Amino acid sequence: MTVRMHTPGVLARTGTVAALTLVTLGGTMIAPGATGDVEAASVSAHALRVAASKRGAPYRYGAQGPNAFDCSGLTLYSFLRAGRALPRTAAAQYVRTRHVPAAARRRGDLVFFHSTRGIYHVGIYAGNGRMWHAPKAGSTVRLERIWSHGVWYGRVR
Repeated sequence: MTVRMHTPGVLARTGTVAALTLVTLGGTMIAPGATGDVEAASVSAHALRVAASKRGAPYRYGAQGPNAFDCSGLTLYSFLRAGRALPRTAAAQYVRTRHVPAAARRRGDLVFFHSTRGIYHVGIYAGNGRMWHAPKAGSTVRLERIWSHGVWYGRVR
């Protein structure tokens, strides 16, 4: 018996079934074609692990790692190791991300601190209201509570 798989009816039905199939990954339901979100989550999780691995590295203005960092240098380094290139400054990184409301933030999203003069600091969201960041001169990379409501969130694509 010969089965012809190229008949339009079979392809149409197969496409419909495939389009309606959902796959469960890590507790998140995704539909075919939504792999960009899954890949972005994986990249963000990797970047978060990289940032955490730099705990205790000294802050140094303009430093991009691997042994010292400023705030945007840490995010740049972490995402680069995870396979995504970011611009050098916190403000340019904000422009490059997909902006998300606080209610939709996820681990690995970037946390941008802002004032009326613009964005002045960035870290990587670690969950539970905390982030990894390189705070200021004389300090080290650390996990810290987000201390301000003046923050925006960005998801690296």
